[in-house]
Amino acid sequence: MLYRSILRPALLSLPPETAHEMAVRSLAVALGSKPLRRAAKRRFARAPFGPLKRFGLSFSNPIGLAAGFDKNGRIAPALAALGFGFVEVGTITHLAQPGNPRPRLFRLPQDHALINRLGFNNEGAAAVARRLNRDRPDCVLGVNIGKSRAVALEDATADYLASFELIYPVADYVTINVSSPNTPRLRELQRADALASLLDALQKRNRELAAGNGRSPVPLLVKISPDIHIREMETIVETAVRSGIAGLIATNTTTSREGLRHTPPQTIAACGEGGLSGAPLGTRSTRTIAALSRLARGSLVIIGVGGIFSAADAWEKICAGASLAQLYTGLIYEGITIARDINEGLAEIVHREGFRTLDEAVGCRAAELAAA
Repeated sequence: MLYRSILRPALLSLPPETAHEMAVRSLAVALGSKPLRRAAKRRFARAPFGPLKRFGLSFSNPIGLAAGFDKNGRIAPALAALGFGFVEVGTITHLAQPGNPRPRLFRLPQDHALINRLGFNNEGAAAVARRLNRDRPDCVLGVNIGKSRAVALEDATADYLASFELIYPVADYVTINVSSPNTPRLRELQRADALASLLDALQKRNRELAAGNGRSPVPLLVKISPDIHIREMETIVETAVRSGIAGLIATNTTTSREGLRHTPPQTIAACGEGGLSGAPLGTRSTRTIAALSRLARGSLVIIGVGGIFSAADAWEKICAGASLAQLYTGLIYEGITIARDINEGLAEIVHREGFRTLDEAVGCRAAELAAA
């Protein structure tokens, strides 16, 4: 109630990126010490389903924070204290880069949505790796890597490998971002030949690093676009399985504006280019998850993201085939209790629907939702 009645209106009165930076600084101060984080975790953390085993890792709950909120790994421990079962930092690139010119982040509150064209603004893989090595979150940690803007598409593989080698020691899993609409030509890396070349090179280096450190390879996931057709999904699934990828994250933001029903057209036009996230992405994301689930047939873990604000939203992703769920825009609009609220709500839904475990429900409506 405090967030919705006081804090959210105050933050929404500020320019979006200013509000975001203020939120990051506030969390860094409020949850800057281990005793404060332990106290917060007692309040926010929930594990209604017990440990969940996914691609060799153990998740305390299925709700994670998507990449984009904590681009530089500054507050990953604080975010874990808010009850997220996993936190994904980034997107980071090998080369530090400022991103696109401001303004580059826009709120559409009437549709519970955001448009961003941030452009992978980050301090670079080396700086983020050093920070995470000093202070890791008390949950599963994912690191999302993308292509440096200054690097030509033809040299993308070497650029991804350079980032991967730097963050390999600190990441529990690594997400390969080939689907942001805000880096020119990046989505071309989703094509079968380009994707296969990239993933095979990363897996080869993954195995080499694992052998040298006496550990198992780090699970690799691919984050895909919601703006692809079923034939493209088929080739992505085939390529991912052939390369030994652990899973897919579905989906990134969309360039479509179809889901915006309440925001005036002139307001949408004034935002310009960028990826749309939030409630309007929900149905498109769910359909993609369901289609991928039917194509993968259990061979890939799917993390569902896009339009999750409530337990009912997360439940739909699970029914479509997601084994885990992520959110970002939902945190902006719903506040810091969102992970706790969704986990508690999910437990009630699972019991009400007659499932003994969360895993039993995964994909239970995939055929229906793929055709919706």
